[in-house]
This record gives sequence, C-alpha cells and structure tokens, in this order.
Amino acid sequence: MVDGTAEQLSVTRFVDAPPAAVFDVLAHPTRHQETDPAPWRWVREPQQPDPITHAGQVFTMNMYLERVGGDYRIDNMVTAFEPPRLIAWRPGSVRDGELHLGGWEWRYDLVPEDEGTRVTLTYDWGDTSAQTRKDFGRMPPWPPEYLQESIDQLATTCESARTGR
Repeated sequence: MVDGTAEQLSVTRFVDAPPAAVFDVLAHPTRHQETDPAPWRWVREPQQPDPITHAGQVFTMNMYLERVGGDYRIDNMVTAFEPPRLIAWRPGSVRDGELHLGGWEWRYDLVPEDEGTRVTLTYDWGDTSAQTRKDFGRMPPWPPEYLQESIDQLATTCESARTGR
C-alpha cells in the first residue's frame, strides 16, 4: 500500500533477502534497471560502471521516456549512504559544469527483519520548484502505483538472486 502526504509517497514491504544483498543492488547503478518495473522501463544503464560508495557522489544514468523525446540522462547526487541501512539520491542535471538538482529524492530505508529486510521506498518532491512542477504537469510525474511496482521489482530481483531463480 502506498502512503503519502502532499509532497511525499512511501511504500514498505518485506524482501526475503538480507539487508546487505538489497543494499548491494541499490548501490550498483549497473543493477538499477533490474528495479525498474514493466511497463515503465525508463532506466537504461549508467554512464560509469562504478558502485556508489559515499554521500556526495554523483552517478549518471541513461534513461528513456517517450514523452520527453526518448533518450536522456539524469545526474544523481547521493544524499545518504549508510550500508546496509540507508541509501538516497536526488536527481538533477549538469549544465555549464554545475549540478542542478530537480528537488525530488529517492530514499531506501532497510531494516533487518527475521532473515530478510523490511524496505521502505520514499519519493519526496518537497523541494521541487513551482516551475518544475508545472513543466512535469504533476508531482509525482507517474501514478502512485509505480512506487509499489518498483519496490515489488526490487524484491523480485533480490529474492531471485537469493534462490538462484
């Protein structure tokens, strides 16, 4: 179930994999495509294969969205990095050599539970400018069920790796 406020949505679910395994998927941009649910499939591949190692790091992802003209890239500033408990980033774009953040954040809180992990995925757009909100048409720019589908896809990815499926 998706819970939310006027400027934030979150969803929580149990993942049958240890926190370190879930964190490992999230800390490797090369695996982010594995967490992007169908039919969305916006995430393509990172421009650099390096794992995320610290807050303040910037990683760039190639993306695709038909309604914005197809291929684009997004530069993400890591805002929290506490293995294996918390990872978060704020998307933006580099223009004139400077990173301009869009005002929204993806955050994953991981809590050990039994032999698995209680994962909370939060999408917070509280710092998004009025102009960006207008440009996007709404915030978030996708239906609320996308968040549930995304965390479900993360679970499928992690659980498949654990069971070898």
